[in-house]
Amino acid sequence: MEGLERLLAEHPFFRDMSQRARDLIAGCAANRVFHDGERLLREGDQADVFYLVRHGAVAVEVQAPGRKPLVLETLGDGEVLGWSWLVPPYRVQFDGRAVGLVRALAMDAKCLRGKCAKDPALGYEFLSHFVGVMAERLTAARLQMLDIYGHPGDYMEMSQGLTGEDSAPAKPSPTGG
Repeated sequence: MEGLERLLAEHPFFRDMSQRARDLIAGCAANRVFHDGERLLREGDQADVFYLVRHGAVAVEVQAPGRKPLVLETLGDGEVLGWSWLVPPYRVQFDGRAVGLVRALAMDAKCLRGKCAKDPALGYEFLSHFVGVMAERLTAARLQMLDIYGHPGDYMEMSQGLTGEDSAPAKPSPTGG
């Protein structure tokens, strides 16, 4: 277990957590390796694990029917993948796909939820760290949506071309007429 405790202490997410918290959490960790294209998480699955990326890149994606997956964010060394394990009904909200070789610590979410329930101080410390991860993911999703939908004029012109209808108010002409 010494190796996992050391890896937890070295990971940026746990670096400023108390030694006591890291010692309690280490029993919930396992070392994992993923190869290019392998799924770490799949949207809709039971959220029973999250990952501490030690090496490599993971694409956080959302599936859209009839379209290629949309990459919301690419995570790298020192980042955390997965926060759905904290929120009932504990279902994964996004896909996580390895981009090249990925080495990660897999954290057993059921184990952690149990330890946090038994030790409110540990739960508070852990949740305090995860709120930042959740905020980062929501910000990334928001920025990605703005990138896609943030140009309403372009979107309206494109939709008019597809439907042949004039569904948006006319833009004023530069000459005022």
